[in-house]
Amino acid sequence: MGCEVNMPPRFDPALLPEAPDLAAECALWEAGIRYIAGIDEAGRGSLAGPVAVGAVILPADPEVAYALKEVRDSKQLAPGQREECSQQIKKFALAWEVGFASHREIDAFGIVYAVHLAAARALHGLALPPEHLLIDYIFIPENPLPQTALIKGDARSLTIAAASILAKTARDSLLCELDGQFPDYGFAQHKGYCTPGHLETLARLGPSPVHRHSYHPVRGGLLEFKTTDEHR
Repeated sequence: MGCEVNMPPRFDPALLPEAPDLAAECALWEAGIRYIAGIDEAGRGSLAGPVAVGAVILPADPEVAYALKEVRDSKQLAPGQREECSQQIKKFALAWEVGFASHREIDAFGIVYAVHLAAARALHGLALPPEHLLIDYIFIPENPLPQTALIKGDARSLTIAAASILAKTARDSLLCELDGQFPDYGFAQHKGYCTPGHLETLARLGPSPVHRHSYHPVRGGLLEFKTTDEHR
């Protein structure tokens, strides 16, 4: 029997709230669902290192929105703000976890399966069993739990935004550790993403052992790839 999935309807970006809220969560709480896990990823587009997926269960209490009022989509926050929000999320969450899928698993199975694998590891590590998943747009077909996918979920749902912050901060920390092992590649600065400096280093030194060799800029055609500073 497959999972129950609520696919996202079309969404008008003009209706985005100023900050992620608990509208989706409150609807589920009112239906008697208490343990809702927000899911989001970090590192899908990176050329090196793992992909990370955060999972967060917040208390079924609208007042948690005030305690986490600084939480936003992780891409909207500076590194210091993300770290502060991460500590607040861990303080107030009923349960949280970050799962990873390695660069080797990404190369072997593809990024989509690797994201699902990291999500499964994050959900397995939660201290409480979730009853429902709130996910940023995608869904996880391997998971039997009911799922709601939200377009721009990390900008709309506080739980998804919290998961995005935990995934991002955990992955950034790991890339800083990799920078110590491979100091010539600048992982602490670009976190493995496709920046001009990273491409120049790849062209000069070739890939490190933690690069994703299945990604086109790593295996060839470096100058043809569009660079980006969006660290997702």
